[in-house]
Amino acid sequence: MNIYLMRHGETDWNRARRLQGQSDIPLNEYGIKLAEKTAEGLEEVEFDAAFSSPLCRARRTAEIVIGTRNIAVETDDRLKEINFGAGEGTYFDPAKQDPAHPMHNFFCRPECFVPMEGGESFDQVRKRVGEFLRERIFPLEGDYSNILIAAHGALIRSVVNGLAGIPDREFWQLGLPNCAVSILSLKGGELTILEKSRIYYDAPVNARP
Repeated sequence: MNIYLMRHGETDWNRARRLQGQSDIPLNEYGIKLAEKTAEGLEEVEFDAAFSSPLCRARRTAEIVIGTRNIAVETDDRLKEINFGAGEGTYFDPAKQDPAHPMHNFFCRPECFVPMEGGESFDQVRKRVGEFLRERIFPLEGDYSNILIAAHGALIRSVVNGLAGIPDREFWQLGLPNCAVSILSLKGGELTILEKSRIYYDAPVNARP
């Protein structure tokens, strides 16, 4: 069974380089176009099921890709982006440039990242997405061939980095543009990576924070 793990399209906060986390920011016009281009690239894939974060930027991306297929997009809270708590809305560049900024380590020393009040750690994200995969995806092996999952940058990196053996200090090594698709294979209860971060449009958008 193949799992198409897809990041959502562009939002205005992506363009402004702000941390969205679990803030429910919609796709902008260009983000919709990216999703439509990606839908064209995946039009020959016979998806059997589709799952998404309930955040509208991911859910709308999934709906665009599924298109006219007779498949409902099922949402699951465990696919939400990492929660930044009090750090939501933070602009990337000031945080990256100031070592005293509470979100500096998230960008520059991710192995030392400690979430702000109300936020999540990388381990907490890995735990919940792992539970989702074990409970909702693994049981489908043998019955389904292709699954779409629409989610978010940090969450997807948590999955792909774990499979690739990439440590937290290199968390941002994987460029993950908006609407990038990482294709995983599930065989005998084991996940492997078939392809990382493929895009179906011309130039990568918002690949790294």
